[in-house]
Amino acid sequence: MASLASPPSVTFPDLLRAFTRIGLLSFGGPAGQIALMHRELVDERQWIAEEDFLHALNFCHLLPGPEAQQLATWIGWRLHGWRGGLAAGLLFVIPGALIILALSVLYAIAANLAWVAALFLGVKAAVLAIVVQALLRIAGRALDTGLKRALAAAAFAGLFLFDLPFPLIVLGAGVIGMAVAAVRPDLLAIKPAAASASVPGRPWRSTFLSLAVWGAVWAAPMALIAVTLGQDHVLWEIGAFFSQLAVVTFGGAYAVLAYMAQEAVQGFGWLRPGEMADGLGLAETTPGPLILVTQFVGYLAAFRAPEPFSPLVAGLLGAGLTTWVTFAPCFAWIFAFAPWIDRLGQAVRLKGGLAAVTAAVVGVIANLTAWFALHVLFADVGQRQFGPLRLYWPDPASFDWRAGLLAGIAGVLAFGLKWSVLRVLAVAGLGGLAVGLAS
Repeated sequence: MASLASPPSVTFPDLLRAFTRIGLLSFGGPAGQIALMHRELVDERQWIAEEDFLHALNFCHLLPGPEAQQLATWIGWRLHGWRGGLAAGLLFVIPGALIILALSVLYAIAANLAWVAALFLGVKAAVLAIVVQALLRIAGRALDTGLKRALAAAAFAGLFLFDLPFPLIVLGAGVIGMAVAAVRPDLLAIKPAAASASVPGRPWRSTFLSLAVWGAVWAAPMALIAVTLGQDHVLWEIGAFFSQLAVVTFGGAYAVLAYMAQEAVQGFGWLRPGEMADGLGLAETTPGPLILVTQFVGYLAAFRAPEPFSPLVAGLLGAGLTTWVTFAPCFAWIFAFAPWIDRLGQAVRLKGGLAAVTAAVVGVIANLTAWFALHVLFADVGQRQFGPLRLYWPDPASFDWRAGLLAGIAGVLAFGLKWSVLRVLAVAGLGGLAVGLAS
């Protein structure tokens, strides 16, 4: 896990203070978090050069998991080796994780109260507007060629209309992108690699050692659960599901939410449909990666099937396990592959795979948006099967005019007045309280 020498001016306490501040202020999703790190560490402190920061960001986009957290881990690794990477990555996550955990505990206790239901009616409506905004923003950046637009459309159709597995969509897009980049990189807006006078060596030993160490860290709680509780316990199901999710989470939290929501609601029965939107609303209002919404899911899943523990203890174990298996792989990827970063400038095929996955992610987010819209606006959403074609079929009589009104207001605030996420959520939540308790 070797790294470049730490600049003399960046002491380890300096690094801890900087990333504590970043962890507490990292609102606004990955775009806001990356901008915050750039301002704090490149512009103001000048700890990382602009070129290195952008090179590392592109590298993190190649990896599964939250790119902003992995970028923080890489910066810590660059400045203070594995110790700095561990500190920076943990400090980026811990503040938001503690807040989400506290909110999950309160949510599980108060979920049946009328005022809580009214509040989250507004939150879910605001989340719908926020997800639509994320879809349009990402599509505007990512779909700059005809092939990318076709990949996005195919990903949406595969998920929404044909119910194809999410990992198949991601991996298939990556394979197509790598193949296209080898012969026609211009179709993915990729420039041919420039000739390099010197290419760094291959740090195989560091890579294999890091994968072995962090693979053991990742697997340790699952081994303990298998020995003590067995593989039919809800904690094993939680750990196995979110471990699988950790290796296919390309494109950030929005990209995987539809798959996670459908499995948590329809596959395992851990949550009710509207609760996933509630969890995303909590994650949107707290610092840290949006993928921390997985902690909310893990808490409720264990809370509702607690044996042999009390519901609170089971929920805490479920939340902790979910966070562990979600973020342990992030450290594995960074510590294993960061030494290879200077070779990526020559990796045209990898860039092609990333570009295609990014395009497919737009279709994945469109699927999430449609799924959320149906379940927020309609109380009864069925399914119709026409051969391989699967269609969602909402009951028009179950349309919730309150949710429609609040979603419209949230859309005006987000798109028309360009309000921040926190302000939109606050106003929509208050609006939910007003119309929910009045009706």
